[in-house]
Amino acid sequence: MKTNMSKWLIPIIYVIMIAVNAAAVLLPLNGMTTQEVSDSYPNLFAPAGLTFSIWSVIYLLLAGFVIYQWRQPKSTSILADKTSAQKIRWVFLISSILNSVWLVAWQYLYINTSVVIMLGLLATLIYCNRLLAKANLNTMDYFLVRLPFSVYFGWITIATIANITAFLVDKKIDFLQDNQPIWTVIILIVGVLIISATIIRNRDFAYGLATIWAYYGILNKHQAQDGWNDAYPMIITTVMICLAVIALVCLYDLFLRFKKKSS
Repeated sequence: MKTNMSKWLIPIIYVIMIAVNAAAVLLPLNGMTTQEVSDSYPNLFAPAGLTFSIWSVIYLLLAGFVIYQWRQPKSTSILADKTSAQKIRWVFLISSILNSVWLVAWQYLYINTSVVIMLGLLATLIYCNRLLAKANLNTMDYFLVRLPFSVYFGWITIATIANITAFLVDKKIDFLQDNQPIWTVIILIVGVLIISATIIRNRDFAYGLATIWAYYGILNKHQAQDGWNDAYPMIITTVMICLAVIALVCLYDLFLRFKKKSS
């Protein structure tokens, strides 16, 4: 009974999540687009607007999961195990609800609330990705279950840092306002350490790719004429080094994968 209920709820909640996100762009909610809200908290960590196009990829991948979880699973699938399947379905439901609620809080400038919700969303995805990292997945499971949640997790990792950064800007703390370049460099370095550890721990190449895209967005904004226009060379250099580190860690993960398969 619970399985059937969650299977029905997943497409319903997914459609609601897409509708809320579409409303934020098309109406937009509170008279501002999501990017305009982000711009109202100016900081040196925020990525360029084009970077947010990754949401289209995330929602497309999640749509694949929504459809896949309706199929009768093969015996080798993680969804064939009722306990694991229920956990994954409920993670999807909770994360989708938090996604929608966060967007409303963000659009209506409830920055404090948005941080709490974002941390809840991050915690949910951490749990899900640890569950999937430990599981034996067939090919379909990887592309239609693990891949969607990996890319989602990668982007939300960066979004959480960006949300907290916007929160700090909103508080107008003099020390942080006067030393933005320095603490942005610190945030970038801490971020790449977290990302690298997560890639290695979860053996998650796709997670790394999502964060590379996010860091590229930060670099793009700093180099663009309609962005920071190369005003902060220290940050640009740091982002480039961080991109190289993440790429090397991703390659290391691929090396370990091929080594495991060959053995």
